[in-house]
Parts: sequence; structure tokens; C-alpha cells
Amino acid sequence: MTSLDKPTEDAQHDSRAVTEAALFEAFGGVRGMVETVVPGLLFVTIYTIKKDLHASAIAALAVSLLLVVVRLVKRDTIKHAFSGVFGVAFGVVFAMMTGNAKDFYLPGMLYTLGLALAYIITTLAGVPLIGLMLGPVFRENLSWRTRNPGRKKAYAKASWAWGLILLAKCAILFPLYWWADTTQLGWVLVALKIPPFLLAVWLTWVFLAKAPPPIDVFAEMEAEERAENERRAAEREQGEAAAGRHRREG
Repeated sequence: MTSLDKPTEDAQHDSRAVTEAALFEAFGGVRGMVETVVPGLLFVTIYTIKKDLHASAIAALAVSLLLVVVRLVKRDTIKHAFSGVFGVAFGVVFAMMTGNAKDFYLPGMLYTLGLALAYIITTLAGVPLIGLMLGPVFRENLSWRTRNPGRKKAYAKASWAWGLILLAKCAILFPLYWWADTTQLGWVLVALKIPPFLLAVWLTWVFLAKAPPPIDVFAEMEAEERAENERRAAEREQGEAAAGRHRREG
């Protein structure tokens, strides 16, 4: 490999910057993390103080809706806040139905377990979930599956990291669901919201920063479309020129 073939420091820096921006967009950044923590934190705080399931549940649901309204007013993307509302709503409904405050956390715990299994199973199947999630963000779609093996390997490593980290989280939470009381489970759950997430995001960044750059399939399609338009324009010009010659000769 010649010096011209080797990626420059500027190119590597640009690739890492793009990776950071894509991860920030995909996982919601600092604001997205806050929005995932606040409802559960409010629930466990009120329940610890008042031992009132209804008040705790209503407060958690109300703050989730407020976060969506704030994003709507500011015309920001609502996908992270909106998914939070659904999660809190499921928890509220489930806890109200059973009358057990711990069940407020059960749907989220089951979702975490399902997500962990999805990361692992899709990776074993050759289509790692992180690649499916981040491919459109990087404008590469599924090109990494067949055209960019180094990037597919990075996505596989990242998906394994997410799956194993979430399984470890479940291994802590599910025993607590059976053995601990509501406040103990709630505070542990709040404490485990951010650190595992940050670890998984950091590992994803490490793997992707070292991977080959993504293939911009959108740019390729746009280039193909431009080339096709230019070819058609050239054919029209040739046809018009030929028609003009025939008229002059006739």
C-alpha cells in the first residue's frame, strides 16, 4: 500500500466526527438520556416518599407527556420522547392492573431483555441490529452486508457489546424484581439507566471509528441518476442534430 492509499489523519478525523454525530442522532444524545431517566426517577422518588402508586404513576406519565410537548413546541424530533411515553404508559397500565408498584418497571425490563436477545440473534444471523439501525444514518443502508466486510465486522462487534451489556443489566434487575421491594428496585433501575448505555455507545464508537468508512449509497444513486440524465440529454441533442441535417439535406 502506498502513502496515497493510506487514510490521512484528516480523513480519519472526519470519519470519527461523522461517527460521533451519527451515534448522537441515533441514540438521542444527552437530552435523550435525560428523557429516559426523568419519568422513572420521578416515579421512584414519589413512591419512596408517599408509597402511593397512583400519584407516582400519574406523575411519571405526566412528565413524559410534558417532554413530548416541549419537543413539539421547539419543533424537535420526538421519537425518543415519544417512545418514552409509550414505555411509561405500558408501565402505568400494568401496575394499575396488578396493583403492584414493582410492575411499573416490568414492561421496560422485558423490553430490555427482548432487545438484548434481538442484538445477539440478529448478529448470529449475519444482520447485526446496530447495522440495521445506523446504516440509514450513515447513508449506507445495507451496503455494509456485501460490499464492506470490515464495517460489517464492526457492526457485529457493536451488536455483541449491546446484547451482552443489556443481558448483564437484566441479570441484575430480574432477581431484584422478585426479591427486593419497589423502592430498592426503582433506585437500582435508575442507577443502571445511563452507565450501561454510555458503555455500549462508547464501544460502538470505538468499533466504528476503526472500521472502513461507509459507502454512501445515496450519493451513488444520485450520481447514477445524473449520469443517466446526461446520457439522455446527449441522445436528445444527437437526435435533434441528426434531424436538422436531414432537413437541410432534404
